[in-house]
Amino acid sequence: MAQLDRNLAMELVRVTESAAISAAKFIGVGDKNGGDKAAVDGMREFLKNIDFQGTIIIGEGEKDEAPMLYNGEKVGTGKGVEVDIAVDPVEGTNLLALDRPNAIATIAVAEKGSMWNPGNSFYMNKLVVGEKSRSVIDITKSITENLQRIAEAEGKKVSDLTVYILDKPRHKEMISEIRAAGARITLHTDGDVLGALLAAMPNTGVDVLMGIGGTPEGVLAACAVKALNGGMQGIRAPQLKEEKENLERDGVDIHEVLTLDTLVKTDNTIFSATGITSGGYLAGVKFNADGSAVTKSIVIRSKSGSIRFIEGYHTHGKIEKIQ
Repeated sequence: MAQLDRNLAMELVRVTESAAISAAKFIGVGDKNGGDKAAVDGMREFLKNIDFQGTIIIGEGEKDEAPMLYNGEKVGTGKGVEVDIAVDPVEGTNLLALDRPNAIATIAVAEKGSMWNPGNSFYMNKLVVGEKSRSVIDITKSITENLQRIAEAEGKKVSDLTVYILDKPRHKEMISEIRAAGARITLHTDGDVLGALLAAMPNTGVDVLMGIGGTPEGVLAACAVKALNGGMQGIRAPQLKEEKENLERDGVDIHEVLTLDTLVKTDNTIFSATGITSGGYLAGVKFNADGSAVTKSIVIRSKSGSIRFIEGYHTHGKIEKIQ
């Protein structure tokens, strides 16, 4: 089994820092595609210099849709350990474009062959919790029953639980049931990778993530949840007729429960994220008058169980090389 060491963890922090700094030039200018492209360019520039043999499993799309960081692309120097990679250069492109909190740059790395490929699945229903509750969740049960189980495992009342959920019309009934059960809700327009991270980590004020989000983002989040020893389950939840038809054509069981071990088969993962816009958890990129920048990142290694928050200072000359 290939070891993903601490040096690789720091290299991945540099990757997300580069993406965040590049994207931050587009904060509040209303150009989400421009910001995303800048982040992709910044991320790829650093990935190409890492001594590993990386394959993008979760990227910006298929090769004909994404010129860089496409699914299946090979990155790195071609030397060293073979790894699967999941990226989201900007989680929350709308947040970036509108200068709203919690846009982040993220990457996850795991042993080669361990990341699940979602194929034609674009949306999935997700349930994410921390370590204390990981063995009690069952996504096939009702929301109310899961909240009761989680509360008992956490040693809390249901009314003390906080649920992170995306503020989407598709969640109207789910939100009603959560509130009827007595739990609190924190609503967010975008960002279910961040939501999964907050649910899996202790002492964040979020106890559970529920609801339908992107399937690719689910794989990325699973690497973080695995590293944090949390719990996660998912079920495909196609939102468009074409998506459902494609899955049926592929012979996929839409009702299959996707466990954490399905989404990422190894316990050997590294996850890194850097704040782009300001947020309650990761501060955004701050540009100083002298042209330098300050970043705030988190990196998590499953093998060591370490969680590190890193504040980076980047001189003007270094930033110019990224752009």
